[in-house]
Parts: sequence; structure tokens; C-alpha cells
Amino acid sequence: MANFTILTDSSCNLPDHIIDELGLVILPLRYMSGEEEYPAYDPASPTDLKAFYENMRKGVVYTTSLPYQNTSIDTIRSLFEAGEDILYVGFSSALSGTYESTESILVDLLKEYPERKAYYIDTCAAALGEGLLVLHAAHLRSLGKSIEEVHASIVEKRFNVGSWFTVDDLVYLYRGGRVSRTSATAGNILSIKPILQVSNEGRLIPMEKVRGRKHSIQALFDHLKKTYEPSIEPHYIGISHGDCIEDAQVLVELIQGDATFADCEIIVNQLDPVIGSHSGPGTMSVFYWAESRD
Repeated sequence: MANFTILTDSSCNLPDHIIDELGLVILPLRYMSGEEEYPAYDPASPTDLKAFYENMRKGVVYTTSLPYQNTSIDTIRSLFEAGEDILYVGFSSALSGTYESTESILVDLLKEYPERKAYYIDTCAAALGEGLLVLHAAHLRSLGKSIEEVHASIVEKRFNVGSWFTVDDLVYLYRGGRVSRTSATAGNILSIKPILQVSNEGRLIPMEKVRGRKHSIQALFDHLKKTYEPSIEPHYIGISHGDCIEDAQVLVELIQGDATFADCEIIVNQLDPVIGSHSGPGTMSVFYWAESRD
């Protein structure tokens, strides 16, 4: 195996067992409620995501922030000290300042460790869309590809990540400035569900509207079916959800019932607290290798 570490952040949404299996290093973003602050990733003290989303349903408003700069510096420095080169696969810079902050730290620390290498990629993706690129990087590393080869492949493949979302309650998109108060109120009354896509710029943009939860889940599957690209390996499909495992299972069954996806490994995981703070309980999303993001 090529000797470099894959560094990413907690918004990649990968399950703990995959993080451990692949030896990934995670920079945890933070979320806050009042004066209380928590890391979005802490294997020693995991977030109770069921309680987190229940709190949101009860009206608790969470805010979010970047990883602590000193924590990121210490983590990167320790890897360089251990003789590791670093490939950083980061959260969309259009959604968070995490990528720019980490890139700056890597550039500065390389001056202290000129014998080391560091490459960094703005995935223009979030949740398991970012995670899909991390998995691709780990797969290429396992094949013995160099850090330069892996970096080049991820830069190329990042716009082949299909990322589609729907939300159950428009109030969270209203708080984030995605929809107006009037649209959020009317949409909830009429059970209008937006279908959103992550663009090439890494932004979450509304693409269409459907009525009812069942139709919104079907729409996610329809976009997957229409744009899936089987030539890119490994064949993963990611489903991130905001404490709505029953709805996630409906999407899983649609995928498993279609022969197109017979050889795909489906990864289902709850949305991390930082992304969940902005999308809310009931968020459903699907990620996969696509012909393009268009």
C-alpha cells in the first residue's frame, strides 16, 4: 500500500467501522446549542444522533463552526512528524470554510516539513458525496497508486458524484436562506417537498418540487436511475438521512429491486450534526457515481 494518510473531515458522514478499517484521519467540525459546544466526530464519545434530532423537533436550534484550528494544526503536524504524506479530501468550500482553513494549515506546515508531501481537494460535495470520494481515494491507495495519481483521479472524479437531497420540513431551509418564509410556510401546509442537487460549485440548489414524502423519495431514486454511471469503481451508493431510517429503507428497497444496481454496496448512515443542523430531521439524500452533476 502506498504510504500516505487520507485526511478528511466529519462531514464525510462515513460510518465509524469504515473510518477505522481504512485508517482515515478525521477533523471534527463543531456544533453548538447555547453555551454548549460539541465535536461532530468523537469516537470516544459519539453524538447521540437520535437525541440530537429529537431536540431539533422540539425546537432546539443548533449553530455550527469549523474544526478548532489548533486541533487541525496538531493533527497535521503529528502526521508529518510520523513521516506521513497527506491527501486531504475536504468538505465543499461553498458550504463551509473548513476546506480553506485546512488548506492554509497544510501550506504553512509544509514550509516546516519540506521533505513531506500534501495534496488537497475541494470535493465540492457534502455528506456521503464527499465520503464517496474518500472511498475512491482509499480504493486507489489500496491498489498501490501514488499520492499524485490518487489526487489527480479525485480532482477528475469529483464532478461525477451525483448528490440529491429532499427535506421533510422547509423551516430549516428557510433559516439557511434557501427558501423564503412564505414558501416554507406554504410548502409545509401543502406538503410540498423540494428536490435539491449539489451543483458543480458545491452549492445546494433547488431543482424541482413534488407533493408528498413518498413522491420525494421516488424522485431521489429516479434521478439515481437516470444518471448512474457504472463504469466508475468501486460501486457504492450512499444514503444519508436525518433520523428517518424507515424512509431510508424505502429507498434501499427501491435500489435493491432494480437489477441496474445489483453489484452496488449501499452505505446507509445518519447525517452528522453539522449538516443535520442546517437540513433538519427527515432529510433524505442519495449519492452515487453519475455521468455528471448536470
